[in-house]
Amino acid sequence: MPLKHLNAPDAAPAPPGARYSHAVQAGPFLYITGQLPADPDDLAAPLPADIGAQTHLVFKNLERIAAHAGYSLADTAFARVYLTDFKTDFPGMNEVYKVYYPDDARLPGRTTVGVTALARDARVEIDLVLYRD
Repeated sequence: MPLKHLNAPDAAPAPPGARYSHAVQAGPFLYITGQLPADPDDLAAPLPADIGAQTHLVFKNLERIAAHAGYSLADTAFARVYLTDFKTDFPGMNEVYKVYYPDDARLPGRTTVGVTALARDARVEIDLVLYRD
């Protein structure tokens, strides 16, 4: 099955100076590129300062891309979370994460790592792998 490269310019923020697709579908898998807490409706808006607000905005972008491709966050098989201040921001990010994945019996796999920097001085970035049969 060929790869399907998806861009959702009306649904998600444009790549900030980089070249990539918002998502790539490979068979039943959808790989959503890492999303920052950028407002898709106002790319010039400053990023929120609070880790909780940033994480909600990241999930808003992930949801919009997933929906554009015909998926939902319930299809998430795996998440990768990048934090620039792991010790400080992990608890706040994790509380918001629970809002989007509340069912302990259906939690996606996840890796969460601390990084030195993210684009636009964001505090969090998340990418997803979704699966639908």
